[in-house]
Amino acid sequence: MRSTADRLRVALGMVAGVTVFGTVGYLAFGFTVLDALYQTVTTITTVGYRELTDFGTGLKIFTIVLIVVGVSTVLYSFTLVVQMVVEGQLREFVGRRRMDRQISQLNGHTIVCGWGRVGEAVAHDLDLAGHKVVVIDQSADRVASLEFPTIVGDATRDDTLKAAGIERARALIAALDSDADNLFVTLSGRDLVPDLFIVARARADESIPKLEHAGADRVVNPQELGAARMASFVASPNVAEFIDVVMHDRSLEFRMREFEIPADSPIAGKTLRQANLREESGALVLALRAPGGSFTTNPTGDTRLLTDHVIIAVGTDEDFERLTKFAAPHRVK
Repeated sequence: MRSTADRLRVALGMVAGVTVFGTVGYLAFGFTVLDALYQTVTTITTVGYRELTDFGTGLKIFTIVLIVVGVSTVLYSFTLVVQMVVEGQLREFVGRRRMDRQISQLNGHTIVCGWGRVGEAVAHDLDLAGHKVVVIDQSADRVASLEFPTIVGDATRDDTLKAAGIERARALIAALDSDADNLFVTLSGRDLVPDLFIVARARADESIPKLEHAGADRVVNPQELGAARMASFVASPNVAEFIDVVMHDRSLEFRMREFEIPADSPIAGKTLRQANLREESGALVLALRAPGGSFTTNPTGDTRLLTDHVIIAVGTDEDFERLTKFAAPHRVK
């Protein structure tokens, strides 16, 4: 079955054909080129200002045929144009309403502001890690075919951030091209949700302290990170590749993840030796982060686990599932 656009192209071709047919016909009756075209157009569009000459029997019969064929063709083309406009607007309206409902049901998602190279990479990495993502960009064309929920608008405006569900969001990524825009997004996000986790992109080094002062929890310069990564592949290629695979690649079953010890967890207050995490879950603990932000790397068996400690470990998905169950509050042994 042909689409509306295909049918419209055929119909417009028919209109052009009828116009040529009418013009040639009136030329045959002695009209000039301009008069023949004028008479044809006024006839098939049903305008009918006046007849340019006295119509005899032959002209009347020809005009009747032209009216029947031409008017029906023009009306059909006009109907298809209206149908395309209505279908397009209706599809856009229904799609927007559906996406708005989808966003309104999200909770704990991450808002990515800016669909450039950085924003795209961030969104896909978050999606691979199982995080829900909402993308904000000013260009409707750039986000038209995304699989993520999108908001077309200015991310520096509060109403755009609210439309993306910032009050229910877990994190905000400011990945716009301009440091000034990222600064404004950071200020707006921090003002709307004071405890929101915000990561901002910086192009210039002098922008980093400004973004931190505006409320960004982390500020990232992609150029510096890229340079450090390239250097690490030369200086320590095996280490760099292993970290790359563990963090991003899915060719290995091992992953590096973090796990926060919940309140009332049975392992809270125990030492690593007493908790016996390696044997119980299979996950290998690489580091601990205290609530204050300090890290303990390669912790010993005497290191005590506290509520809100963050465990950084390596293991499989099954290992982390066992770790989650093992450390769950009120676990019955």
